[in-house]
Amino acid sequence: MAKPQSIIGARVGRVEGAEKVSGQAVYAADVHFPDALWGKILRSPYPHARIVSIDTSKAWNVEGVRAVVTGKDEPDHYVGKSIRDIPVLCWDKVRYIGDKVAAVAAETREAAEEAVGLIEVQYEELPAVFDPLKAMEPGAPILHDDASVYDGAPQAIMVRDIPNVCNRLTWKKGDIDQGFRESDRVIEHTFRIPLRHQGYIEPQAFLVAVEDDGQVLAWSSSKSPFGTRSQLAKAIGLPPAKVRVHAVTVGGDFGGKGGPGDLPIAYFLAKQAKRPVRIVATNSEELSFTNPDHYSVITVRTGVKRDGRLVARYVRAVHGSGAYAGMKPGQASIGGAGTAGPYRIDHCYMEALQVYTNTVPCGFWRAPGALQGMFAVESHMDLIAREVGMDPAEFRMKNLIGEGEENALGRKMTGVKARETLKAALDAAGWKKPRPGRNYGRGVAMYERGTGAGKGWIVVTAELDGSFTIFTVSGDQGTGLRTIMCQAVASEMEVPVDQVRCRNGNTSEVPYSVDIGFGGSRSTNIGGHAVIKACGELRTKLAAQAAPMLGCTDNQVDYKAGKFSNRNERRGTVSLREVVTAAGGPVTVSIELEVPRKGSSTSFVAQVADVEVDSETGQVKLRRFVTAHDVGTIINPIAHQGQIDGGAMMAIGSSLMEELIDDNGRITTTNLGEYKIPNIADIPRFKTILVHSPGGPGPYEAKGIGEMANVSPPAAIANAVHDACGVRIFDLPISAEKIFRSLAK
Repeated sequence: MAKPQSIIGARVGRVEGAEKVSGQAVYAADVHFPDALWGKILRSPYPHARIVSIDTSKAWNVEGVRAVVTGKDEPDHYVGKSIRDIPVLCWDKVRYIGDKVAAVAAETREAAEEAVGLIEVQYEELPAVFDPLKAMEPGAPILHDDASVYDGAPQAIMVRDIPNVCNRLTWKKGDIDQGFRESDRVIEHTFRIPLRHQGYIEPQAFLVAVEDDGQVLAWSSSKSPFGTRSQLAKAIGLPPAKVRVHAVTVGGDFGGKGGPGDLPIAYFLAKQAKRPVRIVATNSEELSFTNPDHYSVITVRTGVKRDGRLVARYVRAVHGSGAYAGMKPGQASIGGAGTAGPYRIDHCYMEALQVYTNTVPCGFWRAPGALQGMFAVESHMDLIAREVGMDPAEFRMKNLIGEGEENALGRKMTGVKARETLKAALDAAGWKKPRPGRNYGRGVAMYERGTGAGKGWIVVTAELDGSFTIFTVSGDQGTGLRTIMCQAVASEMEVPVDQVRCRNGNTSEVPYSVDIGFGGSRSTNIGGHAVIKACGELRTKLAAQAAPMLGCTDNQVDYKAGKFSNRNERRGTVSLREVVTAAGGPVTVSIELEVPRKGSSTSFVAQVADVEVDSETGQVKLRRFVTAHDVGTIINPIAHQGQIDGGAMMAIGSSLMEELIDDNGRITTTNLGEYKIPNIADIPRFKTILVHSPGGPGPYEAKGIGEMANVSPPAAIANAVHDACGVRIFDLPISAEKIFRSLAK
């Protein structure tokens, strides 16, 4: 057991680990009501069609059916985060294969499935469009007659002169036209990234019970209980106070479980049946109909001087939104300013467009838009280096930003360790050493990202037995936040970490409507700062209680390692347990705070991939992978390394194998045998290098790590493949078939 004063930086195991490995952890599918019904959803078989009629009479005849609801029964209900454009159940049109039309609740799963199959829907097929570039062409089928009428639609930046564009974001610095005029060479490439599922193991599950007074109780595999409550309440037309969302353990998320999912449908079924209703997705439903990452087409044009100095960069990212935009980050658009790369560029212009298509609606994926953008930009950087006759690493080193300099979009950076991080990766990889074989290649790529921030809350209680309890409504989907918060309490209150526990509750147990949640590399930053502030207030509150026991004033009370003393008289102490007992019961501090984003503080990652390419088959073997990270204080080395390892392997999967295949709007990779994710045999020799720097924005000067390792591997691997065999892959995944065809030309 680490001493309290050294608990920050200690290798503390997950506080919820025992619950998970023993099977005691409660996931959404584990919540049990003896009278709960099974819900099943009828989905559209057409990518675009008008609903003419729905006949549910045969479904009602199935034994055990207790509720049947259609979009025509409950029209005009929408869900979404920033923009609410997703019908809970469709009543007039369907816009993708899988759009929800009706639902059944029955005593058994089998009865619900049988009844759903007996619902008769008459459709009038409409023209469909599946490619986002074609969806923007004049005369393309229009999915939404006027998307600006949706609640939350970004009307100020709607692109009304281009069909099906639901949002457009732009970033700029300098004068892009001038930059290209001043360049000696202008180089342009286009890259494509396919649909990809987040790959979590736990399928989404939902349970809703409606009490006699109309109070709605909900459980779902959601990482954001307060956000889920808000979205659910809006979708079903109730005030948030009438909805209580219970936090449960989440079996993986990676961006895919931040919305209400099928909770609104479960609510309408439960309301009609007057019994709880559960809906549990199958893996096939997950892969076919649940919000994957976006199909993207990204064009990068760069102006460069003869000596290799970057002058101008234009980036255009076209993201296929799918049929709806409700599950998008940031008012339905992604792209991110970081896509310009960690380089000095005087003139830059970027635009990211979200385009409606008759395909499965897309949403978050770990670091939304970043993998797509950096695959394009960092692959493009290698191609530029070769055009100007420079080593790709030297070309990057020449153009990396330095301390106090502006990045490509005019943001001044502090605490910059870009060159140090790149050098650490190159040295560890033996960049300049000869390749060990003729078909052996080495590639490098980089990424820059700041630590996220935002609103949060925490409740910390000093218990009668001298222990501490942290209360949160956020479940745990793998970030390790609960462990980090326990370490922070142990550090601030100077007690062993096993005297701190974390309790989950529901959204009605606290007066706040904010949600620490997960994502955006912000969890430790918000949660840690919240704990530190709460512990400070708790010490003040306890000191006031201890003062009369010590015969002194509040400001004369010292606290150390669970004991209070009179600073002026060292004759005796009172224990934390005695002070709490004298207070008449547990002492609690509840706070809400907003952690500001430190815009000038950022972090860097540099990654080097070594690959071997079989010249006869095109098969790629990732032999070694080096990942170097600019880090601050590491609060928990086990969790920190876990984020790096897991993130890198997730992106390696995107590099070499992962792809949801869309055949005219129909997903054909419908099981985890067809949609391959990495297993232990795919893990290369892996080496992590940590470049330490002070001044991180997080608690104890920590920096975010959750979305650093999972962005640039595809570019590093593509660059290594090019180095190995001369084949440049412009569209992920980097498959043997693509390389073989290129080698055969």
